Amino acid sequence: MDLPDLKDDPYLKVLRPLVEAYLAFWRVDGRHIRSMRLTPSQFDVIATLGDTDGMTCSELSSKTLVTKGTLTGVLDRLAAKGLIRRDEVKGDRRCTHIRLTDKGNALFQKTFAAHIAFIRLFFERALNPKDAETVRTLLLRLRDSFQQEPS
Repeated sequence: MDLPDLKDDPYLKVLRPLVEAYLAFWRVDGRHIRSMRLTPSQFDVIATLGDTDGMTCSELSSKTLVTKGTLTGVLDRLAAKGLIRRDEVKGDRRCTHIRLTDKGNALFQKTFAAHIAFIRLFFERALNPKDAETVRTLLLRLRDSFQQEPS
């Protein structure tokens, strides 16, 4: 198979800026989260559990960016810090309900608002609200395309 001329390929021109934007975000986001004495995975779990009555491990896994294999260790460390509580679900011994403790909720209230305010500045510097909605729509469409089998 011959390689097509990719010099002016509009789709290939999206790839590098997309990856560079993700990596730049990841570095800034992670640095700020670590400055609050949390790992990005711990922050993700706390942010997801915040303002909820808690959720099962399965629900938590599907709503965070934490992989199932990593989630147990993250939960162990959050429990050791007294930030989360694990409760058995009546009628299902295999299922555990996870919720923030009072200490975890206080941390959520403090860190979530601070982190959103910090990250928002970067988005506001680059995008107006209409641009942000357009970017969101396009990124979701791109994500969905990658989740489908190639045709």
